[in-house]
Amino acid sequence: MMKRFFPAIALLAVILFCAPLMAFEAVPADKLKAAWLYNGPIGDGGWTYMHDLGRLDVEKAFPQVKTMYVESVPEGPDSVRAMENFIRNGAKVIFATSFGYMDYVQEVASRHPDVIFMHCSGFKMADNVGVYFGRMYQARYLSGLIAGSMTKKNVIGFVAAHPIPEVVRGLNAFALGVRKANPNAKIKVVWLFSWIDPGKEKEAAKALVDAGADVLAMHANTGSVPQAAEEAGVYVVGYNNDMSRYAPTKHLTAPVWNWGVVYKYTIDKVIKGTWKPENIWWGLDKGMVGLAPYSKDVPDSAKKLVESERQRIISGKWDVFEGPIKDNQGKLRVKQGERLTDQDLLSMNWLVEGVEGELPK
Repeated sequence: MMKRFFPAIALLAVILFCAPLMAFEAVPADKLKAAWLYNGPIGDGGWTYMHDLGRLDVEKAFPQVKTMYVESVPEGPDSVRAMENFIRNGAKVIFATSFGYMDYVQEVASRHPDVIFMHCSGFKMADNVGVYFGRMYQARYLSGLIAGSMTKKNVIGFVAAHPIPEVVRGLNAFALGVRKANPNAKIKVVWLFSWIDPGKEKEAAKALVDAGADVLAMHANTGSVPQAAEEAGVYVVGYNNDMSRYAPTKHLTAPVWNWGVVYKYTIDKVIKGTWKPENIWWGLDKGMVGLAPYSKDVPDSAKKLVESERQRIISGKWDVFEGPIKDNQGKLRVKQGERLTDQDLLSMNWLVEGVEGELPK
């Protein structure tokens, strides 16, 4: 009796477990309100500024959809209050644009199963919570090709926010690009231990110039590094968006975000009633990351190298972290013909060959 009954239970369990999650009901565009939660000011010229441009892309693509936002919300209990307020004001979709909101998103989402949440750079999902990010390391690699082509001293300075996998991954990709273009170049790093600190960013940039760098790059949120580069007369690769306004004669290019791609994709699915929680990690192929326009000083040879490498990445036949790759201690980390997995990339805690120093503990 049990032998005949157990397979039936097991089959039912498999069917239930494997059944796709039910999509949310369609929401007409003129009834849809979408909200954005920002950890910085929209005028920061960097991270939040680019997310807000993505929100504005939604308004252009879906003029009937009402959008709302709150800026400079700390990654703590204040974010819960902000999200609850969005919901009281009718928001059916909430985009939380910083990693530190993760647990607070889960808390609010559990109380409002009829509201869709999208969390940027996180990893915790639920029936009504998706996550999204971009393969910025691909664009950073391309920008490294430019930096490596432009240095005369073979010393490049990198201003880095925090020694976490996201930043380390980008730094390493940049360094791989630099060394592809110029195997003799070295990358010196100053760690800020902060996302937004204009004063520290500028001080770090000046210190790197004093240490011999004639090209600067950055993983920081304001225009202070490009400003310092312009004042010092050295080239700079920006970040987040085209930062040439801060360094009109010295800005080479910048790896940039295009958050509107994922925001429009999500809103379209909500309107059609096809939204389901996803883990989105798009790159150059989807246009979610890219490069800002080149400076007139960038030679055609460097541009051709970038385009060749861009096409290799987009084709899917090759990616940035494909071996052989050694760390800066000489240890082979990725063998010839092998490629780091996404899990490897999301937990990266070592520096590639050519980057000086060690990761702070």
